[in-house]
Amino acid sequence: MKDTYTFPALFEIADDGISIFFPDLPGCLPSAATMEEAFKNAKEALQFQLYSMEEDDEEIPDSSSPIKIKQNPGQVLVMIDAWMPPFREKMLNKSMNKTVTIPRWLDILARKEKVNYSHLLQTSLKQYLGVEDSSSKHFSV
Repeated sequence: MKDTYTFPALFEIADDGISIFFPDLPGCLPSAATMEEAFKNAKEALQFQLYSMEEDDEEIPDSSSPIKIKQNPGQVLVMIDAWMPPFREKMLNKSMNKTVTIPRWLDILARKEKVNYSHLLQTSLKQYLGVEDSSSKHFSV
């Protein structure tokens, strides 16, 4: 797992917007209305694709040389960088919905006392697991 990746992307410019294709990552297909948005969306899509591949223990391919990529008319070849550490941290801290089951009488008491279930569950889980934060030292990612 690397911290920095750079992949070539083809921006196909049409009247109705910009389609983006990463030759090395066929499932990564963002789009945009403007060139500025295209760069932003390409970077976000690349980071998410790479993060998903890391999470699934998939092998991330080497980046193709831009010289070897053929362009069709209306396409522009650009290189997109992905700096992964802040993106990984963002994904680790993303809130997740969890369904929990408790007896009705306990829910009535908790609502009466205005218990914040999310805060209580987070605090209790951290205490139970002996952790204070989402530091990457706790994860194999």
